Amino acid sequence: MKIFYVSNIVVAALISLQPVCAYSATKSAKAGSENATLSADDMQGISDRMQQTGAQVRADLKKARARFEAQEVIRQREAERARVQAIKDNAQRQAQKASQAREHQLAVQAQAERARQEAEQAKLQAERKKQMVVAAQASKEAQVASVQSRKEQAAEALRKARASVGAKAFGE
Repeated sequence: MKIFYVSNIVVAALISLQPVCAYSATKSAKAGSENATLSADDMQGISDRMQQTGAQVRADLKKARARFEAQEVIRQREAERARVQAIKDNAQRQAQKASQAREHQLAVQAQAERARQEAEQAKLQAERKKQMVVAAQASKEAQVASVQSRKEQAAEALRKARASVGAKAFGE
C-alpha cells in the first residue's frame, strides 16, 4: 500500500471514532458536575492520601537507590577482587614460567656438563689407548731388540766358537 492510502484510512478511522469519544467525554463531564460538591474532609483525605503516596514513592525511591548503590558497591568489590585475583594469577603464571625456565636452564647445563664429562672420559680413554698402543709398540720393539740382541749374541758366540776351534771342527 502507498502511504497516501494508509493516511486516508487512518483519518477515516479517527473521524468515525470521534463521536464515541466525544459522547463518553460529555457523559463523564455531566457525571462529574453532579458530584462536584466534595466536602472539605473528603478533600483533606484525598490530600493526605496524595501526600502519603508521595512520601511512600519517595521512600521507595530512596530504598531503590540504596539497593542500587549497595549493588554497585558489591559489583565494584567483585570487580576489584577479580582484578586482584587476575594479578595474582598472572604473577603465579610468571613465577611458574620463570621456575620452568630455570629448571630447563639447569637441565641444559646438566646435560652440557654430562656431555663435557663424557667427552673428557672419551679423551682420557683415547689417551690411555694411545699410551697402551705406544707401550705395546715399545714393548714389541724392546722384544724385537731383545731377540735381535740375542741373535747377535748367538752369532757372536758362534763366531767365537768357530774362531777358537777352527773352521774344520764343524765339518763344513
